[in-house]
Amino acid sequence: MRDVAKRFDVRFKFDANVDTAGVTLMYADFRIRPYSLEQTLDNICKHFDWNWWKQSGNLYKIKRYEYPRRHEDEGRQMLDYLSSLYNNKVEWEARRDSLRREVRQRLELDAFLDSCVLVKNKKGQMERPVILSKIRKHDGYTTQNICIELTPGQHLFGTIYTPSSRSSRRHALIICPDGHWPMRYRKDEQQRLGTLARMGAVCVDFDLYGWGESEKEVGAEAHHTSRAHVYQAACGYILLDWMLTHRQDIDTKRVGVMGGSGGGTHTVLLSLLDDRVRASAPVVHLASHFDGGCPCESGKPVQLSAGGTCEPELAAVMAPKPMLIVSDGGDWTSSVPTLEFPYLQRVYGFYGAKDQVRNVHLPNERHDFGKNKRNAVYDFFIDVFGLDRTMLDENKIEIEPDEQLKSLYK
Repeated sequence: MRDVAKRFDVRFKFDANVDTAGVTLMYADFRIRPYSLEQTLDNICKHFDWNWWKQSGNLYKIKRYEYPRRHEDEGRQMLDYLSSLYNNKVEWEARRDSLRREVRQRLELDAFLDSCVLVKNKKGQMERPVILSKIRKHDGYTTQNICIELTPGQHLFGTIYTPSSRSSRRHALIICPDGHWPMRYRKDEQQRLGTLARMGAVCVDFDLYGWGESEKEVGAEAHHTSRAHVYQAACGYILLDWMLTHRQDIDTKRVGVMGGSGGGTHTVLLSLLDDRVRASAPVVHLASHFDGGCPCESGKPVQLSAGGTCEPELAAVMAPKPMLIVSDGGDWTSSVPTLEFPYLQRVYGFYGAKDQVRNVHLPNERHDFGKNKRNAVYDFFIDVFGLDRTMLDENKIEIEPDEQLKSLYK
């Protein structure tokens, strides 16, 4: 590797789990391709089940093989292959139906739902045990914590943001899976959900499995398991179902889902699993060459569904309903404008609805849910759900302390 670094004028950084001590490689010199560093690295790394990743400048990182992470060229090849499977609406919908069925099976969602707790209510009907906090009033919106026992001793912890304006018109509903940023209690998440509520949408977020209050029940390590994948998918699914069943102020024709990073993974997943979702906005997530690096996103083998798939194809199941893809130049979504977005436009084109899928690309930004990304989401839901732009003012949002947003473990 020192010879390769010298020949191509690059530097290598080895991940902590890549042990090169005493490692030898037969015919090493013959594996070098003088015209291609990448092919050279392929020839060396694949022998040891390693992979290479270009960092900044001339630095390359050598890591162990990861099944959810691939190179952009592999994503392009995958989308080319998938595109060859369908050339019209009929062929696509046959594929779509297989994806829906197999993703649900591989996720083992129904088995999980069957294991969930149900209790008898006062009318003798079976329902999920729910704890709702007192409603807290703010400028133009309210907040209320919701806690649902899913499996014995394990709960869904979330907060409902509701418009406080009195109107005869029912509200849009937006389910908001969280990503791997510091908890759902952080400032930018409260700003985003509170602002959408002020504009006329009921928004609900929830803790990741093993994060926030959930960590008190299962421990932090539980998040890095395949159970986290199905648990978080079930949280979005159950919250959506509970809100539509128990809230009389929801417009069932204006149901959306929106989340960033790992929350984008579960935005795509909920949009696929529940046909009641009418608009979807995965933020800094979508890529054909990355399925999400955490087991809570890729712990269950949903990418093997229908003979093999990837995130853009799973997102395309939304077609022809409105979808916003927010991407940036500082993470794996940098390829969206030239790779994933054209693929999605092709599928939407089967319905004559190319204009229903949108991409806001921020080439000079990195992986976050910053102001420009939030503004893109606001514009999208203002357009598709008819929200009130005059109420768009993040300065009106009261940032509540963490403890205020907790239900059981304060």
